[in-house]
This record gives sequence, C-alpha cells and structure tokens, in this order.
Amino acid sequence: MGHKEIHNKVKRMTSKRLYRSEDRFLGGVCGGIARYIEVDPSIIRVLWVLVTAFTGFVAGIIAYLVCWMIIPEQG
Repeated sequence: MGHKEIHNKVKRMTSKRLYRSEDRFLGGVCGGIARYIEVDPSIIRVLWVLVTAFTGFVAGIIAYLVCWMIIPEQG
C-alpha cells in the first residue's frame, strides 16, 4: 500500500462519525459500530454477546445501555 492510499484511508477514517444504526436489533449500537469500522453487524453482535457472557452479563449490559445513551441516532 503506497503513501497516497494510506493518506486517503486515514482521511476517510478521520471524517467518519459514529451513529446508532437504523439497521437495528435493539438500539442500533452494534449496527452503528459495525458501520463505523466497516464490518458485518452480525460479527459485532456475536462479539458483544460473547464479551457480555464472559464478563458476567452486568458489564456488557451496562456498556450497551451507556452506548445507547451517548451515541447519537443518525438522522
């Protein structure tokens, strides 16, 4: 990857904003994160469930609720 391609990728990444997704299962948090990092939302949802299950559920649920409150809805 050349200097110009790296520069363009960095420029795209710095101009992106994180929003909750309209493609939502619950609050759109996982879909919004997936869109921001350009991966399939199902991957983020599965990872979130695994992390939540392995951390005793409370931490993952609280983190999701906090993200739901602070990440703005696209619109």
